[in-house]
Amino acid sequence: MTSNDLISSECRWLQRIDPSRRLLRGRAYLVAKRSMDLLIVTLTSPILIPLFCLGVLLLKLESPRDPALFLQTRTGKGGERFVMYKFRTMVVNAEQMKTQLAHLNEVPWPDFHMRNDPRITRVGRILRKTSIDELPQVLNVVRGEMSIVGPRPTSWRPETYAPWQLKRLEAKPGITGLAQLLGRKTNQFDERVRLDLAYIEHQCLWLDVQIVLRTVPAVLQATGAH
Repeated sequence: MTSNDLISSECRWLQRIDPSRRLLRGRAYLVAKRSMDLLIVTLTSPILIPLFCLGVLLLKLESPRDPALFLQTRTGKGGERFVMYKFRTMVVNAEQMKTQLAHLNEVPWPDFHMRNDPRITRVGRILRKTSIDELPQVLNVVRGEMSIVGPRPTSWRPETYAPWQLKRLEAKPGITGLAQLLGRKTNQFDERVRLDLAYIEHQCLWLDVQIVLRTVPAVLQATGAH
């Protein structure tokens, strides 16, 4: 399934967004987008802070000696590498186990996905199902390394990308994005990249607002979460 198929079947509202009619362009758009990021973080902090504390508490109750946060180097805008924060949803040696489980990988390498992944902890499954595991990335947003909306940052370096995929690095990575809304039914990286490219082509503040508003019910319904 191509991004056009995904968009036409699930996202007709995107087709109605005309990039040529956007009011803010270039630096003006980036400033407005950054302002929106900080405003969203500020307004939602009364909800985010208790959820953050709950996530830490659950992880520490399950595994008191292990860290609650998982830090991983990801690739951001322009190929710049940065440390992304997540709640730890897997055993502490999950990265080492990936090599042992490589033969069970269901998607093209270097992407990795398998059903009933034995590395995921009991609390980790809950955090993933509710998307609370992504909550610490708010820290990356505050630091300016990520945005609320944008392509998901990958753990592999830019040179691993196919040439046509590099265009997704033109936008600052995000916590949610078009690929998270429409690509939740696919584990194919190429299809998610095509959705990221569709986001970049249509990128405007109204599209960012639309994605944020549509992410809320998707998270509450646990659509595509695993």
